Amino acid sequence: MDNKKSYEIVKSTKSKRIRQSWNEYFMNIATVLAERSSCDRAYVGAVIVNRDNRIIATGYNGSVGSKTPQCDDIGHVMRDGHCIATLHAEINCIAYCAREGIPLKDSKIYVTHFPCLNCTKALIQSGITSIYYLDDYRMDDYAVELMKLNGIEAVKLPTGIATIPEQGL
Repeated sequence: MDNKKSYEIVKSTKSKRIRQSWNEYFMNIATVLAERSSCDRAYVGAVIVNRDNRIIATGYNGSVGSKTPQCDDIGHVMRDGHCIATLHAEINCIAYCAREGIPLKDSKIYVTHFPCLNCTKALIQSGITSIYYLDDYRMDDYAVELMKLNGIEAVKLPTGIATIPEQGL
């Protein structure tokens, strides 16, 4: 039997480049997703990743369903200082997984802004174990307490890892 291989390994002549870390990679994707947000009160993007660093869901702030007008088109539907027409990026991710039967247990989320209280509760209930964020926008002290009580890791990534789109609060 001939032991000759049908291939050869050829070393690159280019200098080795530094690849993005997983945190940089996923947060950069979240910031691109934020650009799809249709509510200019907060351009938020989110990416849910499983244990194998595979993307299982993406989301951004926008109106509910495919027939509801977007804030960009008609303006904001306001109540008590909040736009109630907008579904948050985190909930959009969770809802997609629920609709498609994708489990979230032991997954992590990369989101451009610290989750609000309701999103925090939904993330905990869905099985998310880690939350990575850039902007500590309106951090709710009870959301922080719930994360601690439930062993959810919350990590603020360093400024400069990605750039969040400008918003018109």
